[in-house]
Amino acid sequence: MDDRADHRGGELGEFLRSRRAKISPEQAGLTPAPTARRVPGLRREEVAGLAGVSVDYYVRLERGRAVNVSESVLDAIARALQLTGDERGHLFRVAKPVRSRPRPVPAQRVRPGLYRILDTLTEVPALVVGRRTDVLATNRLARALYTDFDALPQRERNMARFIFLHDEARTLYEDWEGVARTTVAALHLYAGEHPHDARLTELVGELSLRDRDFRTWWAAHDVERRTFGRKLFHHPVVGDLTLDYEALAVTGDAEQVLGIYTAEPGSASAQALALLASWSGEAAPRPRFTGS
Repeated sequence: MDDRADHRGGELGEFLRSRRAKISPEQAGLTPAPTARRVPGLRREEVAGLAGVSVDYYVRLERGRAVNVSESVLDAIARALQLTGDERGHLFRVAKPVRSRPRPVPAQRVRPGLYRILDTLTEVPALVVGRRTDVLATNRLARALYTDFDALPQRERNMARFIFLHDEARTLYEDWEGVARTTVAALHLYAGEHPHDARLTELVGELSLRDRDFRTWWAAHDVERRTFGRKLFHHPVVGDLTLDYEALAVTGDAEQVLGIYTAEPGSASAQALALLASWSGEAAPRPRFTGS
């Protein structure tokens, strides 16, 4: 087994163990044994029984030693562990060995037309986010809401770095922990799709060294992709904002999303957003043809 297969096997085992620890026998429809349990969640033999596979085979899966795992077995394990759709997709990706030499991840480019769209959105914050939560482009209100990503060195234009390494982020979000954990879960999902992305490895290593929360949550192996929702902000200039967001796929690059934040019409948040637009003022257009 080569290094690439070892990496996938290790991720598979850690992911399975993390999911197994989250389910109690009662949740799985099992009668708990009268003796004290030495491990949280389900035992390996219980997962194997629920999935209809031998205990030895499931143990080999958790140790990353099983090869050519069938889709029917993965389906059964996903059902036994009550995985979400995102978790099931992650399981299938990390369970399949990488047989070809990984190719370098090409740089992402934002199309000029997309920049023009951002510039026309003058009443709502909008930004384009790419791989590993890299911030590829922003409009004026997004820079006023978060930070001026355009003014940062290109390496620092990353939402995960902003959330974990910028002090102002911890007060900007009303629920910083929830936002931060969701960001870690999205990065883990991306890691399953691009396990050999050197820049992801650098990012995870840096954040793990510099932030204990990130290190703890990365080890939890949660995976999730949110494409819409609501975030509560406490902005230092305009105060509280409750904004709904939509993450829209960009045609031509499935790994770019256009994120747009809106406020309920007539609400206090809509008034605060209008005040933020007035405060930020009109910025001169700048060439923002950057890649990541």
